[in-house]
Amino acid sequence: LSPFLRLVSRSLSLGVRQYHVASVLCQRAKVAMSHFEPNEYIRYDLLEKNINIVRKRLNRPLTLSEKIVYGHLDDPANQEIERGKTYLRLRPDRVAMQDATAQMAMLQFISSGLPKVAVPSTIHCDHLIEAQVGGEKDLRRAKDINQEVYNFLATAGAKYGVGFWRPGSGIIHQIILENYAYPGVLLIGTDSHTPNGGGLGGICIGVGGADAVDVMAGIPWELKCPKVIGVKLTGSLSGWTSPKDVILKVAGILTVKGGTGAIVEYHGPGVDSISCTGMATICNMGAEIGATTSVFPYNHRMKKYLSKTGRADIASLADEFKDHLVPDPGCQYDQLIEINLNELKPHINGPFTPDLAHPVADVGAVAEKEGWPLDIRVGLIGSCTNSSYEDMGRSAAVAKQALAHGLKCKSQFTITPGSEQIRATIERDGYAQILREVGGIVLANACGPCIGQWDRKDIKKGEKNTIVTSYNRNFTGRNDANPETHAFVTSPEIVTALAIAGTLKFNPETDFLTGKDGKKFKLEAPDADELPRGEFDPGQDTYQHPPKDSSGQRVDVSPTSQRLQLLEPFDKWDGKDLEDLQILIKVKGKCTTDHISAAGPWLKFRGHLDNISNNLLIGAINIENGKANSVRNAVTQEFGPVPDTARYYKKHGIRWVVVGDENYGEGSSREHAALEPRHLGGRAIITKSFARIHETNLKKQGLLPLTFADPADYNKIHPVDKLTIQGLRDFAPGKPLTCIIKHPNGTQETILLNHTFNETQIEWFRAGSALNRMKELQQ
Repeated sequence: LSPFLRLVSRSLSLGVRQYHVASVLCQRAKVAMSHFEPNEYIRYDLLEKNINIVRKRLNRPLTLSEKIVYGHLDDPANQEIERGKTYLRLRPDRVAMQDATAQMAMLQFISSGLPKVAVPSTIHCDHLIEAQVGGEKDLRRAKDINQEVYNFLATAGAKYGVGFWRPGSGIIHQIILENYAYPGVLLIGTDSHTPNGGGLGGICIGVGGADAVDVMAGIPWELKCPKVIGVKLTGSLSGWTSPKDVILKVAGILTVKGGTGAIVEYHGPGVDSISCTGMATICNMGAEIGATTSVFPYNHRMKKYLSKTGRADIASLADEFKDHLVPDPGCQYDQLIEINLNELKPHINGPFTPDLAHPVADVGAVAEKEGWPLDIRVGLIGSCTNSSYEDMGRSAAVAKQALAHGLKCKSQFTITPGSEQIRATIERDGYAQILREVGGIVLANACGPCIGQWDRKDIKKGEKNTIVTSYNRNFTGRNDANPETHAFVTSPEIVTALAIAGTLKFNPETDFLTGKDGKKFKLEAPDADELPRGEFDPGQDTYQHPPKDSSGQRVDVSPTSQRLQLLEPFDKWDGKDLEDLQILIKVKGKCTTDHISAAGPWLKFRGHLDNISNNLLIGAINIENGKANSVRNAVTQEFGPVPDTARYYKKHGIRWVVVGDENYGEGSSREHAALEPRHLGGRAIITKSFARIHETNLKKQGLLPLTFADPADYNKIHPVDKLTIQGLRDFAPGKPLTCIIKHPNGTQETILLNHTFNETQIEWFRAGSALNRMKELQQ
């Protein structure tokens, strides 16, 4: 300590104001990551040390993304670093899991044989609560029907040192923002919208459960060195334009795959006009452009949010290390987009894809031209993307104006608070009551309709209709399992205005409504506080601390359970090339993880691999007949459901392959979309391109995600062909594999298949899975 005291003394004697005692003490102070883990500290000193090592090596200015990512390198002095090329070995600060993915993650962790998690980790119960009639009743019902799963997660958390947020606590990403995210953190979460934490200046990345297991086991986590897309914001938000419009605009520019392999880094003077929770909204929906994650630089809006959520000590520490929490002047981006917020107009994206962007002023005319239903059946606000205090306040400001003129919503209207803290606070401050009075139903603090947990009664399946939401994703059938529901995503205040008007043809910036008295009026742009003027109301305590001594804790999984199933190891590679693979399905067009492993009613089987495998690829379109869930059995020549055909092949020892189109596996982080094909006998997935998380998940489970060296070769393969994949004995990074296409008429064609495997991932394949390889290393 004496050199430290000498430094303080020398600073005082020299009268150096900027290096005062408080600053020096703060840099050496121990500040906890969260209130729930008082003995786990923020390591800005280590971040700084690693950044300095890497900066000296690279000899150039660094982006913020690079500072945080490289600041968490396992070996910063020797790690090979090349954007878009090398694989980085990283040490994340913490892990977060939502209940639907935590089941499989914890089952894998149990299989590892390890006694405790190596980093702070949490489980959040938000996915298994179905929206039916309203918050309290829906929550009670969910606790009843999911009791077995909740008990498993609670006891597994207690046994292995994982914090447990009970059902009703809120959506994982809102809980993380309120309690766990902080500037400079590297956090991985088993949900694709984990990037929400970038709104608080962290690098927060969505992963599959097997990646989470690696980190919880204390193994360095591998990530391909991301490129960095810069988005420079100028001007300032005003009027009806909201933070949601920034990402809706970016999605229209980059499309659903334009961010693949990159971190989107927002910067520029326009950033300061956006609230912290608004920045989180933008980062959250960055998942829809395929980005690894998104991030904003630390600023006074984040400091304000940290202080309001009881973390002023973290804000003070971040102030001292601020140079490491913003990009270096002169840093270079791989791509640069500029958006003038003064010119940005309210947007609405959809239907059926989140990158089909329209200004709100134009969407009515476009809908008429395309034949989309103009009448809005339901407006839905909330979700992990837009459920902040500010979001609810702006929506209430719109609703209050309608009520003042005697109007209520023409459309059905639902509200999903993001957390128990948000619910309690908007109840106290009157927002919830205003939204009820305009016709809204307040749902449980959970994901609900955003992920298909919606017992919708107002339409029949197959009925063409339109809904508008403040959610992030609007794939076919995602919200209500109806492929004819045209879902549009926009800001909560625009959803509220459109629900009041009842039609897509309404533009609140220019159009008038007619009040109960027959007089016309125009809605004024909403204005609301970004944070409550008083303190947040925390509501009910819904957190379960893991006990200090868990030696007596039991975790039971019944062998007859239909919800949970202990995992059996996958078979190892037999050392041979893959001969005569049958094509299970050649997929036509978009194939998201919702198509591969549907959510909604299937969520109840997320802890039971065999049962949930009955939804394998039931939403994918078969190019042979243009139908979903209808493929030809190559042996019987009969058409049947995809899972049934896969089970037939497995029973008869027939190994199979899937052929896919562009950006295969976009959307959710759910690793079930990789576990299911592996469980039912699949060996490879061959596509034009993959979404990042899904490609990694496939590798983790011992499958071969391969891409056509020439995308046009997709057209050479027919569903009745057989494929042989050669070169596996010499499987090596960067070395293509050979595929022989065997046509029924006896002719053959040879094509090349690329891959992105590194040495570690090749070891996963040879061992049968990443988990198998972990066990081999332990032995």
